[in-house]
Amino acid sequence: MKVSILIPAYNEEATIRELISRVQAVDLRLLGFTKELIVIDDGSKDRTVSLVKTIPGVRLVVHKKNRGKGAAIRTGIKYATGDVVLIQDADLEYNPQEYPVLLKPFLERRTKVVYGSRFLSQIQKQKNIQFLQSKKMIKAKHDNAYTLAYFGGRFLTFLTNLLYNAKITDEATGYKVFDAKVLKSIPLKCTKFEFCPEVTAKVRKRGYRIKEVPISYKPRTFEEGKKIRWKDGIHAIWTLLKYRFVN
Repeated sequence: MKVSILIPAYNEEATIRELISRVQAVDLRLLGFTKELIVIDDGSKDRTVSLVKTIPGVRLVVHKKNRGKGAAIRTGIKYATGDVVLIQDADLEYNPQEYPVLLKPFLERRTKVVYGSRFLSQIQKQKNIQFLQSKKMIKAKHDNAYTLAYFGGRFLTFLTNLLYNAKITDEATGYKVFDAKVLKSIPLKCTKFEFCPEVTAKVRKRGYRIKEVPISYKPRTFEEGKKIRWKDGIHAIWTLLKYRFVN
């Protein structure tokens, strides 16, 4: 089997080389998987494109203008040739060494969708809380934004379970993995960060169970390039509500 790893990137010169190196270092042969790496640059204004061009074994697709993460993922889906599609953010918040945990469920043909949850592990749950507390203790510039993002993510999960009976713990996770045929069959319209709620809503409306596995998570700060804002949370809520009633 082949896994297509889609890496949407926008102004990620600080992390893109290290991230790709970590992805390439993961050995999936014992699981019977080969890897296909596709970087979708979403109109970066820094050196992201030039850096990726120097790395062998990576397919690079470039948006001339910035269109948003959702648009980048949709472009990547068109180029994906694998049996499974895995979404990998271009920062270092999520650890590629956990690919075997994310992919192993697909060896059972019944599994079509897997999410990596930051809340299934008690250790990671405690780290999430410690991160928030550390920002408040040092009175970080964006400390309220971190708290809002945390509780906003928890609310999105609650709303997803209420509207779609998803029975999941982490709707906003960056690690989402799909059977390629299933993902390609879903007409996505997202352009920005609403990819997560849209794809979650639509896989559930089609009756697919979302299997969760525990993952680790190392959040980056806004100073380090974190891009999601409170307006994206409002858009995510609206997306979940909208697709409950329309396709």
